[in-house]
Amino acid sequence: MRTLSDRGQEDPRLDWLRLIRSENIGPRTFHDLVRHYGGVHPALMALPDLARRGGLKRSPRICSREHAEAELKAAQAAGVEFLTLDEPDYPARLRMIDDSPPVLAVRGKIDALARPLIGIVGSRNASAAGIKFAQRIARDLGDAGFTVVSGLARGIDAAAHRASLGTGTVAVLAGGHDRIYPAEHVTLLEELLAEGAAISEMPFTWEPRAHDFPRRNRLISGLSLGVVVVEAARRSGSLITARLAAEQGREVFAVPGSPLDPRSEGTNGLLKQGATPVTEAADVITAIEPILGREPRIASAQEPAQEPPGSPDFTTVDEERSRLIALLGPAPISIDDLVRLACTSATIVRTVLLELEIAGRIERHGAGLVSLL
Repeated sequence: MRTLSDRGQEDPRLDWLRLIRSENIGPRTFHDLVRHYGGVHPALMALPDLARRGGLKRSPRICSREHAEAELKAAQAAGVEFLTLDEPDYPARLRMIDDSPPVLAVRGKIDALARPLIGIVGSRNASAAGIKFAQRIARDLGDAGFTVVSGLARGIDAAAHRASLGTGTVAVLAGGHDRIYPAEHVTLLEELLAEGAAISEMPFTWEPRAHDFPRRNRLISGLSLGVVVVEAARRSGSLITARLAAEQGREVFAVPGSPLDPRSEGTNGLLKQGATPVTEAADVITAIEPILGREPRIASAQEPAQEPPGSPDFTTVDEERSRLIALLGPAPISIDDLVRLACTSATIVRTVLLELEIAGRIERHGAGLVSLL
């Protein structure tokens, strides 16, 4: 594995890490900034002015070079490698999603991420039958050349990981690599690193919180060609993963269950919504095989913006800002609607939204929707 020490202190990944670790910068905002300014470093340098124009009365909290270097050093000591979105080892399918992590922390075998990946998720409070089926399908998929992806949770996730230790499995962490959850799975994680990998987009010492798990789920589906839901109650994180998989254009598979078992309500509901039923690994393989080798072109965050990089005329932006803020409210609205209702250009709308987001005044939702906080 490459080491960070080989790159020296001027590692260009420092700017990537500093930008994504700065206040109010999530993956979508990161990508918007880089496209707008034509690179990571100019985007980082633009943050103070953008925050001021967005209405922030103090200086934004920008990750310092010292903090970024400290995280890189701590990660290196633990055997964790950082991949940025523009590097060839970054997982190709994950790069395709709208909110792909700009920086991915990987421990284990990076080449495990280049194999065809299938997500297996399900109930933490799994039945014996559910655990047995998860183990069987994970083992069979591994024998067929696929790598299993899951979230290292109790129940179905752990069963899928354990059954595919010999063929390779990828654990997607909700927290940082130094904060494994649940703690009882530290040994399982160490075992899977022999042939697989663990990944996280969170800071190295980040303690996972409730809202971090849906973020993790989008990475499980984003990495995968398809996601198999083994057991899921009506309200469960596994259904979030299935929904995200559908939004990302991934295949969604569901294992039929007894209508009398509440742990099967979610999976049976997915089948009613059109998910592919699965009773054996061959069902997954038959659906996935036509997709293999048919990857679309993937745009890099470093590609030139469609609009010229740099800021537009801020005199014009100043005139439009109050009108755009007046159109925003707590109800989510699309950027296209803002452009139309404000009778202005998409460039100006995106610039104002960047300012407001860095100032902590708007929230981004799925499908390109935004709302005022």
